[in-house]
Amino acid sequence: MAECDWDTVTVLRKKGSAAQSKSKQAVTQAQRKGEDVETSKKWSAGQNKQHLVTKNTAKLDRETEELHHDRVPLEVGKVIQLGRQNKGLTQKDLATKINEKPQIIGDYEAGRAIPNNQIMGKIERAIGLKLRCCLVFLRRFKAALLSCVCP
Repeated sequence: MAECDWDTVTVLRKKGSAAQSKSKQAVTQAQRKGEDVETSKKWSAGQNKQHLVTKNTAKLDRETEELHHDRVPLEVGKVIQLGRQNKGLTQKDLATKINEKPQIIGDYEAGRAIPNNQIMGKIERAIGLKLRCCLVFLRRFKAALLSCVCP
């Protein structure tokens, strides 16, 4: 067998545990020696300050704009319901036909759903009615009514 050439390994002793280097005494001792010491205080460390009122919270409270997603109008839901009933389908039958959950059909018919073009297209093909045109018309019609000033 060939001889193994072993390198010399030097093991150095640890300089102390992490807890010792974090103690106040160790920090002051290092500062006296002139070593570079970096200290940072954790924000709300060890305290239960989850519900702290900040400037941003107050600013958000003053905000009056109401942000929400547009929902499917109830009129479109009624069109879906009538088209489904004319085809003789239940909500579950229509849902299986378009590969969606029955709850989604119920949400669209009740006006709780956020419009999704892909789902609307599937429903249009299944019941044979154009829903997206109806949706665009209703949005324009409501905008026109809101902009109109009545005496």
